[in-house]
Amino acid sequence: MLIGWCNTGLAQQKQRLTNNWEFIKQDLGGVWEAIRPVGAGKPEAYPVWSKVNVPHCFNDRDAVDPDMNYYQGPGWYRTQISVNNPYASGRTLLHFEGAGQKTNIYIYDKLVGSHNGGYDEWTVDITEAVAQFKKTSTFTKQFKGKIPLEIRCDNTRDLESIPSQLSDFNVYGGLYRNVNLVYQPVISIDKLYANAQLDNSLTKGWIDPKITFYNPTNSKSVSGELIIKDAEGKVIAKENYSTDNLAADISPGKINISKPHLWTTYAPYLYTIEVTCKTGIETSKLVEKVGFRSFLFEDNGPFYLNGKRLLLKGTHRHEDHAGVAAALTDSMMHQEMQLIKDMGANFIRLGHYQQSTTILNLCDSLGILVWEEEPWCRGGLGGDAYKAKAKSMLTNMIQQHYNHPSIILWGLGNENDWPGDFPEFDKQKIRNFMSEQNNLAHQLDPSRKTTIRRCDFCKDIPDIYSPSIWAGWYKGFYPDYKKFTEEEFKKVPHFIHAEWGGDSHANRHSEEPDKALARVINGKGISGKVDSSLFGGITKIADNSDWSETYICNLFDWHLKEQETMPWLTGSAFWTFKDFSTPIRPDNPVPYVNQKGVVERDFTKKESYYVVQSYWSNTLMAHIYGHSWPVRWGDAGEEKMVKVYSNADKAELFVNGKSQGIKTRDPQNFPAAGLRWMVIYNKGVNHIKVVAYKGKTIITDTISQSYQTEKWGKPAKVQLTKLRDKDGIATVQATLYDKNSVPCLDATNWINFSLTGIGTLIDDLGTSKGSRKIQAYNGRAIISVKLNAGSSIIGVLSPGLPTGFLKL
Repeated sequence: MLIGWCNTGLAQQKQRLTNNWEFIKQDLGGVWEAIRPVGAGKPEAYPVWSKVNVPHCFNDRDAVDPDMNYYQGPGWYRTQISVNNPYASGRTLLHFEGAGQKTNIYIYDKLVGSHNGGYDEWTVDITEAVAQFKKTSTFTKQFKGKIPLEIRCDNTRDLESIPSQLSDFNVYGGLYRNVNLVYQPVISIDKLYANAQLDNSLTKGWIDPKITFYNPTNSKSVSGELIIKDAEGKVIAKENYSTDNLAADISPGKINISKPHLWTTYAPYLYTIEVTCKTGIETSKLVEKVGFRSFLFEDNGPFYLNGKRLLLKGTHRHEDHAGVAAALTDSMMHQEMQLIKDMGANFIRLGHYQQSTTILNLCDSLGILVWEEEPWCRGGLGGDAYKAKAKSMLTNMIQQHYNHPSIILWGLGNENDWPGDFPEFDKQKIRNFMSEQNNLAHQLDPSRKTTIRRCDFCKDIPDIYSPSIWAGWYKGFYPDYKKFTEEEFKKVPHFIHAEWGGDSHANRHSEEPDKALARVINGKGISGKVDSSLFGGITKIADNSDWSETYICNLFDWHLKEQETMPWLTGSAFWTFKDFSTPIRPDNPVPYVNQKGVVERDFTKKESYYVVQSYWSNTLMAHIYGHSWPVRWGDAGEEKMVKVYSNADKAELFVNGKSQGIKTRDPQNFPAAGLRWMVIYNKGVNHIKVVAYKGKTIITDTISQSYQTEKWGKPAKVQLTKLRDKDGIATVQATLYDKNSVPCLDATNWINFSLTGIGTLIDDLGTSKGSRKIQAYNGRAIISVKLNAGSSIIGVLSPGLPTGFLKL
């Protein structure tokens, strides 16, 4: 039996099925191939399965393999589980927190459930199948008292499915979220709907809960208790319920909370609701967190949280990470969301699909407001099955994440003006379906607003609309940002700006952007001409940019300082927090990676992270631009701009021990809020230090950079050097030189690493230092090798240049 979903808090007893899985990345002739008796060396032992832990993704490596398309097709998992339900008449379930994209579940050879959808939660009842299998001799003889569990996941391309394969992200396959074995009594709680509400004065709160049950045997008698606790664990409300004629859901009645603590982005106060369900002597319990907050998108104006204007300072997130793809562990998710909070963000758009409940729980506890959206992304509109799936995924997302106080927006779609999946692209039909989805969202949850991004012919349908602007990347120049935004703001009654920024190749820096800025700024910021001349005559930045961190930091800097002068702005979300894999960008400097993140795919911070932090964070910070820029270049005696990103009141810069003066921070003094100095570097190594002050608190930052005055010609050779050898890992750098052996510091040649021997190349990570094919950053590229206690030879090839080798 397949149940729509299972809340992670409902189980009286739950066990994560993490270890002892086997996996094969191909289809089988049938489930029998996964369970038949196998003799050593017999034909039945093939094909060979691999041992894995769950969560696991088909595409943990091949999503960013530069030499092939990522795998899209079926894959099988199998394990053996012990099932011993402690409840006399209890139910045994498998709870899936998300699996991609179509999934079949078997107990031995019996199909017990199927699910279509890669992002929502769902549950399969295996009670009868387990009981039947335990009666067989196979249970005791072949499987020694264990229950064989086989799961087929399939991310095969399907036009009648969402999200579209035209989307700028991978549609992953596998058990990439947790799988849980759950024991429940004969009746258990399926869902608690408990949206905390406030009156206009914000001094009176209430919860009008509704409880639904999982009751496959149609039992009639049930009783229980609902308890509300404050953040310190004190019981502040209690309500009993009971019935001898259970038919559907139960509403215990409105529960008033006097003077509730408000949930805010800086103090996210959470209450706990515990609901018990008792039938006979058996009891189960569900635990949920709720928060009291009020929000408003003012007509033609800003956003308010609990009656106070709040500028939404946001970013975006995909479920993707180096080495695991979509199969992030809990610790990875905690680290990512803490990095986002430490950056100063108070808002996030979860693009472009329902994400792990763990992420929503973290948003609740960290104080990060959320836009979460269904995966109707690009491609057009399919047939009845397509629309039914979209409705199902929207419904499941809202019902499963209904209680999270962090959520304020339900996203109905993204870039639905993008055709390509069907011969017909009918705007009116798309409008009609968008209206259906909008109505469905409001029916399921009247307390929140709906939104979409980039579909102008549907912008009047949702409550909130975000157009496409992308000043300084896909359209115009970044100084146009405020003008472009004001123009779009006037077109709709409720505006938000999702997606701005641009790509940057980590560790690639340029002298040119700041050299151009230096020509048009004075002590108070830009005063000269601001047009394409500032950008070297480029007319479309995205196609012609050097993809340097330098340019992107300036773009971010401009957007953030402008947002502080826009009192009517609800807020924005830059795209995106972290670099992520995509099947439609094979020619990017890191192939198959969207590089618009402020951190790399492995959480390594780019320089732009600190730009954002300097505007948004309340924790004192100071960061000298260029930690990943070891060698600058120019003429002897030439002045160079040194920028410090800081939220301090003032800062003093020292170069080689000599003070360059104290500067006062002014957010409107672009770039770097006035914390910039024109200095002369010595040839060779230079030591740079900043001392920043906020009141009596002091913070410092230091870097060392070399300065090269020698000019170089075109690259003539590439050489390998070992940078370090630690804990069995060798780190190697490829450097491009001209014919006179001068480093080519602006070279962007392709670099291809290879390895022979006992070692293992640490690649397919989709990062600047974890890709065997990559564009050089400032004439160099780095990769690491796991030595495996033996010898290897690493090779490097750059097209048109002699191959280089190094023995390790």
